[in-house]
Amino acid sequence: MNGSLSNAERAEVLVQALPYIRKYAGKTVVIKYGGNAMTSEVLKQQVMEDICLLQLVGVRTVLVHGGGPEISEMMAKMGKEPVFVDGLRVTDRETMDIVQMVLAGKVNKTLVNLLEKQGGMAMGLSGMDGRLIEARMKDERLGYVGAITKINIDPVRDLLDKGYIPVISTVGCDREGNTYNINGDTAAAWIAGALNAQRLIMMTDVAGILRDRDDPSTLIRKLNVNEAVGLFREGVIAGGMIPKVDCCIEAISMGVDKVIIMDGRIPHAILMELLTDEGAGTMVEGAENNG
Repeated sequence: MNGSLSNAERAEVLVQALPYIRKYAGKTVVIKYGGNAMTSEVLKQQVMEDICLLQLVGVRTVLVHGGGPEISEMMAKMGKEPVFVDGLRVTDRETMDIVQMVLAGKVNKTLVNLLEKQGGMAMGLSGMDGRLIEARMKDERLGYVGAITKINIDPVRDLLDKGYIPVISTVGCDREGNTYNINGDTAAAWIAGALNAQRLIMMTDVAGILRDRDDPSTLIRKLNVNEAVGLFREGVIAGGMIPKVDCCIEAISMGVDKVIIMDGRIPHAILMELLTDEGAGTMVEGAENNG
């Protein structure tokens, strides 16, 4: 595609992006990254390019990541069978060690390295660093799966103020020194809320909220939290989309301006959402916003 654009067309693209760059310069955007966009090397590269470009134009960007497939892969190598209850990974002590090793180690440092390779300034953190994510046991049946009790956001703010992209793995801790596996969407919502972020972008492997789950053309491009509650009642928001929309509502209640559920399989979806009219996925906003 790049080769097909003339210099004049490239200049026009940049000029059209200018109002959006102005709008977001100095603002905070939190990106929750996972799913297919994380397993495809090509898409991973494009996501890192998008994030670096946002940093270069002055957007304060935070990357919160999961790593479920990598955890399952490592568990298989160690001869351990993953067990799930209500979609959540049962996490005994041994599994928690694997989660910490994979998320805070391999996945986190790989993403930091990719961002640096693209010319970004990135710094990896886990939720245990500076007690960023404090948590308690969510349900004894799940073992060391954590429910967040507090976010200590100062380390993230410090990194943003110094021009870094904080890259956060969702491992939490408590005051007794226990570590917890934290749901990535929930962690991103709480972190975005603590930062009063302008946008929380949740990258998934679906187009967004669909009125008909089997028809991508029924994508709902924008709705407020009251409309979202109505869609819960109607059964439009169901299955794996329920916890995602719950996180959207939670983030908005904590002070995030708008949340986007976005298809991470689309190349450069982040730039399409933030720097063009087109957008990508479903935007959820507060009840005071009408549509």
